[in-house]
Amino acid sequence: MTGGALAALAALGCGLAVVGLLAAERAGSRAGVWVAKPLASAGFVLVALARGATGTTYGRWVLAALVLGWLGDVLLIPKGARRAFAAGLGSFLLGHVAFAAGFVSRGQSFLWLGVGLALVLAAAVPLLRWLMPHVGKSLGLPVRAYFAVISAMVATAAGATGATGDLRLVFGALGFAVSDVTVARERFVTHSPWNGGLGLPLYYASQLLLAATAG
Repeated sequence: MTGGALAALAALGCGLAVVGLLAAERAGSRAGVWVAKPLASAGFVLVALARGATGTTYGRWVLAALVLGWLGDVLLIPKGARRAFAAGLGSFLLGHVAFAAGFVSRGQSFLWLGVGLALVLAAAVPLLRWLMPHVGKSLGLPVRAYFAVISAMVATAAGATGATGDLRLVFGALGFAVSDVTVARERFVTHSPWNGGLGLPLYYASQLLLAATAG
């Protein structure tokens, strides 16, 4: 079986696991979440491996970011566990750093980088002002750091898109960033089925998109 076929099979498995995850979340089945979420996240890691991620510097950065995403996903499964949530936040923060490093390794268009940074800051500053009153003091600094790293990731994705013409980079990074906002809204602001119902498919689609660029 070719790498492309393996990647397609892994992406299909990821999609099916996401459907199971959404069903488990809707039913309130924590056991179902514990089964479906790690499987869904393993899918995007397998896509990157099937695409030959270990063969290039960029691919290895993407693979590292996706593995950190898998770990973060698992750490966010427990409800009300502040230490696990903080550890998951740290894992995703490092994942964003790894993605940004990968995007830099692809080369940068400074025009696209500058425009991307200006646009993402225009969105991130008001979002941070909206979110911070709902965040406890102990997580205030980590959340601010997280927003800074997300902004850098999206900006460098824009720079890499300008340098390579690969629109998957900026769309994947943007989708990942928006899905993070739904997680923050669920965790800090208000519980709503729309957070996971919109955020989870967007998150997994974005990770699969970025994983597909690894080869």
